Amino acid sequence: MALLCRWARRWPWPCNLLLYGGLFAAGDAAQQQLRRAPGSAADWRQTRHVALVALAFHGNFSYVWLRGLERLLPGRAPLAVLAKVLCDQLVGAPVAVLAFYTGMSILQGKEDIFLDCRQKFWNTYKTGLMYWPFVQLSNFSLVPVYLRTAYTGLCGFIWVTFLCFSQQCGDGTIKSAFRLFQEEKANRDEKPLDK
Repeated sequence: MALLCRWARRWPWPCNLLLYGGLFAAGDAAQQQLRRAPGSAADWRQTRHVALVALAFHGNFSYVWLRGLERLLPGRAPLAVLAKVLCDQLVGAPVAVLAFYTGMSILQGKEDIFLDCRQKFWNTYKTGLMYWPFVQLSNFSLVPVYLRTAYTGLCGFIWVTFLCFSQQCGDGTIKSAFRLFQEEKANRDEKPLDK
């Protein structure tokens, strides 16, 4: 663990980028595992697309965005932390959601690359407001600057699992996310008992 912290401090950008790519791919694999019917194969092409969006945009954006917020609003004073959370939710979150849906549509070769954005953006953004302000409040008040992107990426694993589900078959609402777990329970119930 100490070695990872040293690497993150010495080479923060590549470490954060690789972490984002890995966590986004793992989040997609997790939602596929929860959603997949017994005996069906994983869609590794979809997982590669998710990892590519993370490597090409989300890891870079998060790294630059979080450092920029710290330069603009330095410190851990309550007002500075609240201002960073507000900026993050009003500017950073919409950009990240739009980039995810658009990037995935481009990689999937969809004819209308903005269709998912039009259909799911507001629901996804509102759902994110139930999760991300709390994550970023703890991030900006407790986590050292050089580990903030990594912390956001780790917390993002849960979020990207939801995002991938929403992009594949949900509507961006928390209600559709609960459907993911109901389907998983139904899939478990359908499996034959091994004797």
